[in-house]
Amino acid sequence: MTDRKPCKVCNFTRQKSYGVVVPSLDELKLKGSEFLGFSPGQPVTVVLDNDGTIVEDQAYFLCLPLDTKFMLLHEKEKWSPVRRVDGGTAWMARDSMLVEADTVDASSAAAPWLDLAQQLKRDLASIILMSDEDLQTLVDAPSIELASAVGFQEKKAQDLQETLQRVLDRREEERQSKELLQLYLKAAEKEGGQQADQSRPGQEEAGDLGVETMEVDSGSGFVSRTLMVLKGKTSPETRLSTEDLQMVVTRGVEAMERVLGLDRTRTSVLLQACEAELTGRLQQIQAVQSIRGSAQLDGSRGSS
Repeated sequence: MTDRKPCKVCNFTRQKSYGVVVPSLDELKLKGSEFLGFSPGQPVTVVLDNDGTIVEDQAYFLCLPLDTKFMLLHEKEKWSPVRRVDGGTAWMARDSMLVEADTVDASSAAAPWLDLAQQLKRDLASIILMSDEDLQTLVDAPSIELASAVGFQEKKAQDLQETLQRVLDRREEERQSKELLQLYLKAAEKEGGQQADQSRPGQEEAGDLGVETMEVDSGSGFVSRTLMVLKGKTSPETRLSTEDLQMVVTRGVEAMERVLGLDRTRTSVLLQACEAELTGRLQQIQAVQSIRGSAQLDGSRGSS
C-alpha cells in the first residue's frame, strides 16, 4: 500500500486552507474538494500554490516534499501569485463562493486594467483622455475577462481592443508626423533667418510683431488669437480648438499664406498638419460614438 502523504490544500483566493493526509493525487482531489466545499464530482485542477505548476502525474506528486501546499482550481479559476497590500500586513483575496460564470474571477480583480475597464463601462468617451500606457494595458487584458468587466460579449470586447490599438497606432503616427514637421520648420526658420539677415537686417523682429498683432480683414475670416497660435514654433495645430482647425482647413493655403506672411511651402506644411490633427480628432469621436452605439444596441437586445 502506498504511504500516506501529509499535504495542504487551499482554494484559489487562499482564504480556505486545510491539512490532509492522502496516498495519491486522486485522493488529494477528492478529499481536498470535500474540505473546500466543492460540489461532488466537479472537475478540479491541482497546482502548486507557490508557483502555479500543474500537478497531473502521480509519480511527480509522490516526489514532492511533505506538507507541500496545493491549490485546487475550478474550470474558470486561475492561479495567481500572492499579492500583498498595506505593507505586507494583509492579503489580497476574495471569497471564491461569490465567483460566477458571468463575473471576473478574483485573480483578475487585482489586475491593473480592471479600474480602467470600469471607467469604460461608465463612459466609453473616457478613451480619449486615457494615456498610452492605460490604453496598452486594456489592449493586453484577456478579452474574455475584459468582456465580463465591461458588460460586453467577448466578440465586442475584442472589437474594443482593436479600436484601442488603432488609437495607439494613430497617436504614434501623429507623434512621428509632428517630429518631422518640427524638424522641417526649424530648418526652414533657420534658412529664412539667414536670408533675412542678408537682405533686410533689423526688420525680422518688426515683421514678426506685425503678424502676431495683425488685425485681420473681414474677408479672411481669421481672428488674432488663431493667428498667434499658428505663428507658434512648436506644433501649433495641437493648441487650436476643433472649430478653429475646421476654419483653417476650410480657408485653405492662399488665405493662410496671405495673413501669416509665410512662403507657400511652409504654409502648405502647416495646413497639412492642421488637416491631420482635425482628421485624428474626428476619427476619435467617430470611434467612441460607434462603440457607444454598439453598446447601447447590445443593452437593448439584452433587455428585450
